[in-house]
Amino acid sequence: MFSTEATTLHLYGMYHDVLRDPHGTAIWDSGWRKNTIVVDCRRLLAGFMHGAPTGTLGLQGLQVGAGDPAWDQTGPPLPDGTQTALVDHNPFTVPRASLQINYLTGTGSTVSGTPTNRIQIVAQLGPNVPTWPDANHPVSTLREFGLVGQLDSTTVLINYVRHLAIVKDPASTLVRTIWLVF
Repeated sequence: MFSTEATTLHLYGMYHDVLRDPHGTAIWDSGWRKNTIVVDCRRLLAGFMHGAPTGTLGLQGLQVGAGDPAWDQTGPPLPDGTQTALVDHNPFTVPRASLQINYLTGTGSTVSGTPTNRIQIVAQLGPNVPTWPDANHPVSTLREFGLVGQLDSTTVLINYVRHLAIVKDPASTLVRTIWLVF
């Protein structure tokens, strides 16, 4: 018979966006909000625990997308854990090398030099990032994002968020902070 051990911790994520003008002044702040950890994140973790095969890598980047403009009228639908890609078929990817990734201790934002059960990812989408408008994006409006990793040499979604439109002009900077708790 299996033990029914009580679990008090679970896998979850949070994010916080701040949009800054060219002078660094915050012009919009989302506050902290929950994000959705998707099935492929759990598969990626299982792969690491099993002894990850060649072609399995952790966090590889942050994708941002335009989402669906209809969400501006109805509000974005809640994502579920089975999401495998952004709605935007041509998202902009902030590569891992451009992300600041730290372990955190406790319940706050104290950085740890050793592994913990919490990771903070900070992405700064500075002036002219993403590189829109382009052929697929007539404006630089963001409505979704997701962290991506690599599982068996395939890019997979780790977490996913749909949010109200963020109109990012070419001169502004969006600072996106994401917490993942394991």
